[in-house]
Amino acid sequence: MTRIGRVERTTKETSVLVEIDLDGTGKTDISTGVGFYDHMLDQLGRHGLFDLTVKTDGDLHIDSHHTIEDTALALGAAFRQALGDKVGIYRFGNCTVPLDESLAQVTVDLSGRPYLVHTEPEQMAPMIGAYDTTMTRHILESFVAQARIALHVHVPYGRNAHHIVECQFKALARALRYASERDPRAAGILPSTKGAL
Repeated sequence: MTRIGRVERTTKETSVLVEIDLDGTGKTDISTGVGFYDHMLDQLGRHGLFDLTVKTDGDLHIDSHHTIEDTALALGAAFRQALGDKVGIYRFGNCTVPLDESLAQVTVDLSGRPYLVHTEPEQMAPMIGAYDTTMTRHILESFVAQARIALHVHVPYGRNAHHIVECQFKALARALRYASERDPRAAGILPSTKGAL
């Protein structure tokens, strides 16, 4: 059974296509028009071992907000679609990733309930190229809302804005990978005492 999600989202502000294969090899094809965001989505695919295609055409003549937000919404919806019935998965995942002076700790529960806890160092540089660093939390909020997962992201320290954001995406990728992988001891079992996720 393939675990592939495909979502197209079109508004007056953006046109987004996202395809994700949870059982891929980390092959990515990313184009949003926001270079640093492309780099982060590439990290997500490669470190999650998700085959990931993202094609976004947005109103970048205004700014990058709509492009980044709508891509994250479509990505969350595609991830949820690819998870299917969640039978036989681990459900929980966590990962801690250092990037030089920065450290990110990410824990995820593929619970069916959207919830985000996010902390990162204050007073970061406001921009990384065309990427507004305040958008990282909004990306995670948007992804969580559509993926319907509980996500805790904590960056206890870091100095370089590029490193602070990138270690979050790498740790997120690994945590999602571990949580969504099939547990050989739980084949045919839904990991919930409620009988629903």
